[in-house]
Amino acid sequence: MESIQIKDEFIKLGQALKLAGLVESGVEAKIVIQDGQVTLNGNVETQRGKKIYDGDVVEYNGQKFSVKAGNL
Repeated sequence: MESIQIKDEFIKLGQALKLAGLVESGVEAKIVIQDGQVTLNGNVETQRGKKIYDGDVVEYNGQKFSVKAGNL
């Protein structure tokens, strides 16, 4: 499973999808999240602004990534 590194305590779900390279734009992220295609820790998440924290696992389109918070 891939992981993304963030500098802050959290990242919003739409931003995390873009950072992981699973979507190309915020608009695309909004669409796939609102369509129920994204899971957070195994549960469907439909809030684009949902805060994602260290250790959370996101899955979209068969690809998973985890979030690692802290200094780069």
